[in-house]
Amino acid sequence: MLKEWIKAIILLPFNVLIVIPALILYFNGYKYSFNGFLTSFIGISLLICGMTLAIYTMLLFNKFGKGTAAPWAPPKHLVIKGPYKYVRNPMITAVLSILIAESLLLNSIEIFYWFIVFWVINMIYFPLVEEKQLKARFKEEYLEYIKHVPRWIPRLTPWEKEIYKQHSSC
Repeated sequence: MLKEWIKAIILLPFNVLIVIPALILYFNGYKYSFNGFLTSFIGISLLICGMTLAIYTMLLFNKFGKGTAAPWAPPKHLVIKGPYKYVRNPMITAVLSILIAESLLLNSIEIFYWFIVFWVINMIYFPLVEEKQLKARFKEEYLEYIKHVPRWIPRLTPWEKEIYKQHSSC
């Protein structure tokens, strides 16, 4: 399983967050310029939040899902714990936060454009591909989950599956 995790991290977030931004900066002749303390503070805050969320969601996939976020080693169990009680795609939220942080910290509009491209790709990919695969794999459990937990904008309160079942039997 460790080999699958390393492969997933290198091929997915490492490329999205490190390789592609580095290539963007390189091919645009990037020269660093300080963007101010407030912008830096916001960037550092988003970076810390994004990294924390990314690590936490990957650990949840490993511990409870018994898999990775990668399509070649998907979770065997639907993960509805932690941030997944609020929003269906917290890993993407983490990556988007890190990309915005990179854009702010490096004062790079080009990385911000990459953030937009990545977001649009995922807004198309999730409903057309990933959600169909999850419905096929987890059936009714996933259908119930998507009725209560939004794709992108988090709920204000966590969805508790057991509470829902208790109230629906009344």
